[in-house]
Amino acid sequence: MPNDATPLTQDHARRLGRWVGILYIITFASAIPALLLFQPVLDDTRYVLGGGQDNQIAFAALLELILIVANIATAVVLYPLVRKRFPVASLAYVAARIMECVFIAVGILSLLTIVTLRTEAADSDAVVAVAEGLVALKDWTFLLGPGFVVGIGNGLILAWMMYRSGLVPRGLAIVGLVGGAMIVLSGTLVLFGVIDQGGVWQGVATIPEFIWELSFGIYLAVTGGRTAMLFAKE
Repeated sequence: MPNDATPLTQDHARRLGRWVGILYIITFASAIPALLLFQPVLDDTRYVLGGGQDNQIAFAALLELILIVANIATAVVLYPLVRKRFPVASLAYVAARIMECVFIAVGILSLLTIVTLRTEAADSDAVVAVAEGLVALKDWTFLLGPGFVVGIGNGLILAWMMYRSGLVPRGLAIVGLVGGAMIVLSGTLVLFGVIDQGGVWQGVATIPEFIWELSFGIYLAVTGGRTAMLFAKE
């Protein structure tokens, strides 16, 4: 990766842009299956007393570990493209991505702990109570990470940089700004009990952000960003 004294070439800038897009697609390809695979333990806290689907939970955890790597990589690979024009916002985006991944990691640990309890604990009542607490912890990490920090990082910060830079079409960046604001608002409303977590209103609020992130990833993966030369000249 070039240092501060080495300007990006057009080809290098476009390659970086394409990698950002590919990494965003990887986040979708890992996060969605992981959430589905975690459902047995998320939907039934008495999972800890049953036969268990430990391999499925372990595979879901692996997918979320891949998600963590891809999440941080999106910010690190994007950073050389935007650091000169947006020195503060680019660092803020890296920090937001890292914080999102901290919440994801805590959620992974909470569900893997339930798997450990299922194989080692003996007191059923106590085990169920602990499992319920760990599932609640996972729910809160999902709310505060993907359900709140994402709105700030991937939504407001990233979309603002893309809107100002023109690396993606500005209409698409506006969708990201709207989506980020809606994610933050819905997460705040869930936090104060105004709407239900995972309910209809929160689901509707995630749609613009979903469209923004997926479209952003596909667009950059295909084009590398239409104004990569602007960054190469800085």
